[in-house]
Amino acid sequence: MEPSYQNFLVDVDDAFTRLDHFLVGHLLDISRARVQALIDDGKILVDGKQSKPSYKLRGGESIEVIGEYQPPPLRAIAENIPLDVVYEDEDLAIVNKPAGMMVHAGAGPTEDARNRGTLVNALLHRFKALSEVGGDLRPGIVHRLDKETSGLIVVAKNDLAHRKLAEQFSSRKVHKKYIALVHGWPKKLKGTINAPIARDVSRRTRMTTRGHGGRDAVSHYQVVEKIESPYGKFALVEVKIETGRTHQIRVHMASLGHPVVGDSLYGAPGELRVPKAVKGIASKIPSLDRNFLHAAAIELQQPKTAKSLAFSSPLPEELQVFLEGLRNPKPRTD
Repeated sequence: MEPSYQNFLVDVDDAFTRLDHFLVGHLLDISRARVQALIDDGKILVDGKQSKPSYKLRGGESIEVIGEYQPPPLRAIAENIPLDVVYEDEDLAIVNKPAGMMVHAGAGPTEDARNRGTLVNALLHRFKALSEVGGDLRPGIVHRLDKETSGLIVVAKNDLAHRKLAEQFSSRKVHKKYIALVHGWPKKLKGTINAPIARDVSRRTRMTTRGHGGRDAVSHYQVVEKIESPYGKFALVEVKIETGRTHQIRVHMASLGHPVVGDSLYGAPGELRVPKAVKGIASKIPSLDRNFLHAAAIELQQPKTAKSLAFSSPLPEELQVFLEGLRNPKPRTD
């Protein structure tokens, strides 16, 4: 939370620094986007006057923070967005979420930036009525997938179904299988990662297995294919998780030294290139603008009848194309 009042005197050493950059360095635990929102909201004054985030300081100015930024309340809005519904009954739906879609409203300087194009928006348009257990911003959402992770997600249509489904998740009766492509070859073809996960105190967007006070997290992995390509060694792995911590598979695989392909947040390279010594192969493979992580299968019980339900989803086309590019590299065209 930003302080309701602070005052800074700009040193001559900060001359030519942008106003928003200066404030990010002097206000604790605040993002640049939030600083810019404060400035736009008139809560930052330079010598008693409003300025733009890009204002270049001269040195000697007095900067006042005169209030807290109050973002407009978020509300889930129905949007006509195509949905791949794998299964539906009166209590629940199973949806195949594409990569790039947030599950529900998130961070952003404006309501449009925070709450447009989400799975919740699409669900409200498609199903109209959803469970309200998760609150106004998360109707129907029983569990989540990361924005850049594709695959199967469960949606509750009413409160009773939501509570029973949530109980299945918490008691580990829901079985989920993910497919991931990771850098390098794990030493063991199969194994269990039992490492608590906590928020990374130095980078708040990351999670870590090295922090204190982490929540228990268990992942079981099995290598299903080893790939040796001009772009490096890769392993296609199946991962089954007992818990559903934030970024769990991404963090656990990275903790072994094998980050998920495309996941630069946890150490994966931004692009894959062929060493100069390798001739006749395209110098780099088209970059993957998402994580190579897909929720491929899920098993659960219908919340009302207790009937066993099982669903699967094949790898999306972009992941299949990328995988084929590693297995059969294209020759150099120049």
